[in-house]
Amino acid sequence: MNRNVIKEKVPSQQVEEGTEILVDFEKLKKVAACPEPVVPVVVQDVHTMEVLIIAYVNEKALRHTLETRVATFWSTSRNELWVKGLTSGDQLDIVDVFVNCEQNSLLYLVKMVGKGSCHTKHASGKTRFGCYYRKIVGSKLEFTSK
Repeated sequence: MNRNVIKEKVPSQQVEEGTEILVDFEKLKKVAACPEPVVPVVVQDVHTMEVLIIAYVNEKALRHTLETRVATFWSTSRNELWVKGLTSGDQLDIVDVFVNCEQNSLLYLVKMVGKGSCHTKHASGKTRFGCYYRKIVGSKLEFTSK
């Protein structure tokens, strides 16, 4: 496997649409530097059980999620509340919220309201179902059908 690491600012187009492996092994350092205390949240589709997104929540985002029943996160890059679907229309309605044994991560079981959950789109312009739309094959990435 090619062990590329995003060390410098790589254009998002190259990261999101490319076939080169550019795993950001520095992401958790950036999250740890976030001024808000956060925990990771796995977002899973209630019908397919496919993992759609892994994001972060702080207390405010979790409270908002539980009150509105809409998946809400804390954007560690923008330092603000991120209500999924507010601008795209691709909302994720909460079915259940689970907490792990050590209470240091969450799982949102969701129902999609819209066409997908990822902020990226297929070449056709259609929203992608989830954020895991490429797989590692040898030393490159290959796009999946979703």
